[in-house]
Amino acid sequence: MRKQMKMLLIKSVEKAAAAGLWKPMFPVIEKYLKKLIIEQGSKEMFSEREREDRFYAALGLIKAVLLAYTNASKAIKRQLRRNFENAVLHYEETQDKIRAYREKYGVNPPYFLTISPTAICNLNCPDCYAKSTPKTQISLTADEVDWLLKANKEEWGNWFVVISGGEPFMWRDGDIDLIEMAKRHQDQFFLVYTNGTLINEKTAKRLAEVGNITPAISVEGMREKTDARRGKGVFDKILAAMRRLREHGVPFGISVTATPDNYREILSDEFLDFFFNEMGVYYMWVFQYMPIGRGITVLRQVSPEARFWMWKTMHEQIRKRKIFIGDFWNSGTFSHGCIAGARSGGYFYVDWKGNIYPCVFVPFYKDNIRDIRAKGLSLSDAINSDFFKAIRDWQYKYSYFVPADRKGNELLPCFIRDNHKVAHEIFVKYNAKAYDEESQQIILDPLYYEQMLKYNEECRKIFDPIWEKLYRPAEVKEKEVSLA
Repeated sequence: MRKQMKMLLIKSVEKAAAAGLWKPMFPVIEKYLKKLIIEQGSKEMFSEREREDRFYAALGLIKAVLLAYTNASKAIKRQLRRNFENAVLHYEETQDKIRAYREKYGVNPPYFLTISPTAICNLNCPDCYAKSTPKTQISLTADEVDWLLKANKEEWGNWFVVISGGEPFMWRDGDIDLIEMAKRHQDQFFLVYTNGTLINEKTAKRLAEVGNITPAISVEGMREKTDARRGKGVFDKILAAMRRLREHGVPFGISVTATPDNYREILSDEFLDFFFNEMGVYYMWVFQYMPIGRGITVLRQVSPEARFWMWKTMHEQIRKRKIFIGDFWNSGTFSHGCIAGARSGGYFYVDWKGNIYPCVFVPFYKDNIRDIRAKGLSLSDAINSDFFKAIRDWQYKYSYFVPADRKGNELLPCFIRDNHKVAHEIFVKYNAKAYDEESQQIILDPLYYEQMLKYNEECRKIFDPIWEKLYRPAEVKEKEVSLA
């Protein structure tokens, strides 16, 4: 009977979403969500402002999913329904896997993993975090990618995977490319970061048919800024790809890298109107430039003042538009802080060499999947190394599930970018291996270290007072803050 009630719920939600009936009901959804997160959320663990941030993030995400379902191809509707069914019908099965992991390792497993199956890319962008080029011929095998995806599902019960690169749609091993691999893992859903230039008519059709991939297409702003970094004509190729995806019912989003050159444009009304309203994107991810990869320079980061402007403007746009925008540094209150190191509710990263990193933006590792497979170990064993545990220990001390009155500043959540001294000490203490010689300079170069500490200090001068004023008290009355 309980299963029948769950199926009835699933079918009711599915019919309402498919017919677009949720639109007039959206105020009711919003009211219920507000009650659930803001009014009934833990006041001990989350301040009122933090609960508000989480509410608006959840609202934007739910709206994006409902819109996507309404406009999606049959295969994507089927896949979204399967994900919903898995969450509802197979909840206990997933919990059994979580309990088994917790009993063995003492913590809950990560929520997802990120895989970069290849370093090759058809573009050659300056300051690329992965240093990808058309000549970078390093890739995982299909067997290795398959092994990672099986671990994600079988060891932790997860259904979500992020694919990065390189350019993921250039990855191939024999007859198996990314779309074929996704087809073989229909029990998982893939968010794929792509430059979008290879999404032709055939690829768009295949994406609509496979049903479990959403591309997040990289832009740098409007045409001028995108072509300046990615190459002349790339912006028009991106728009053409978006039109094909929209025509085939494939939900897609955008990904932007914030720098001193474009940070105002990517959160402007003009930019958001164009991509969300005209081009039909469903979500947006923001990556503030991190000094790793090609041409490392700390001074390329957005300034602390610019970062404050981005934080303030992002929250204003999210509240006004009810859209999903996630900034991996300015959205720490959405995610309970730093999500690196295979934290519960977090993730970790495996690159084209098989190296296992705490985060895409942390180019230091201890283990490689080829070594652990040869030793008969599991991926779970690898992410419980002393290196990963040290990162998680810091997260638990800093803010993760720390009560609101003692919680560290989640507006500065990142352990490598916002708390660089901590990261440096962990890298050295646990003898973490650098991706390459250039990455090794993050540890060895005293100027890099000094500049990062100065950046941390300047950010704290701005964000610590905001945290204390808006987020520290359990009952927050004031909702606005200005540069003055």
